[in-house]
Amino acid sequence: MKKLPLLLLSFSLLASAGHAATTIDLAAEAARPAANDQVRAVVYSEAQGSSPADLARRVNQEIAEALKLIRGKAGVSVKSGNQSTYPMYGRDQKIESWRMRSELVLESRDLGAVSDLLGELQQRRLAVANVSQMPSPETRRQVEDEATRDAIRAFQSRAAVIADALGKRWTIKHLSVNQQGGAMPMPVFRSAKVMMAEAAPAPLEAGESLLTTTVSGQIELAD
Repeated sequence: MKKLPLLLLSFSLLASAGHAATTIDLAAEAARPAANDQVRAVVYSEAQGSSPADLARRVNQEIAEALKLIRGKAGVSVKSGNQSTYPMYGRDQKIESWRMRSELVLESRDLGAVSDLLGELQQRRLAVANVSQMPSPETRRQVEDEATRDAIRAFQSRAAVIADALGKRWTIKHLSVNQQGGAMPMPVFRSAKVMMAEAAPAPLEAGESLLTTTVSGQIELAD
């Protein structure tokens, strides 16, 4: 069943003394659900020890093996994420050891492929930092266009109601469009330590994000 857009309307009358025209500030908002058809996962290798060089070799080897596995999975893209090496201090503020962390970022529209990959990567000693789901760029663009049409129609409808009630004609002086929603990823995993212990594919449910378009502007009434 098609979901109806949510509309939120507001307006105010701004009339200036000595002027025949009346200007009205008006806003209309429409929201539509968008399928979270893209998944993004961040996995990482982390190690701690006394030698930064040894840590780099260990972490880089694990990342290289992970890249080979990921690149063999069709429909999944991968890129490097954050990388850091920093000292661990003791009570006397002297360096006791070093810790290195290197991340990989996976993206795909195949939730099943990512779920399987995460299980395999954990078996290779990588941990999962987070997993998020969101509308793909194509889905976002299509739903935002639909919400924009809804909001503009609502703006025009409310403007006509106000003008008719006052017995005047109306024209648009200016209009602005703002789109928001669905940008914040939704974490779907438990802690990395728990997942590493289980080392199994995690079920992913796509769900939906609500994308909102707000059209605001000013109309002018004339006799």
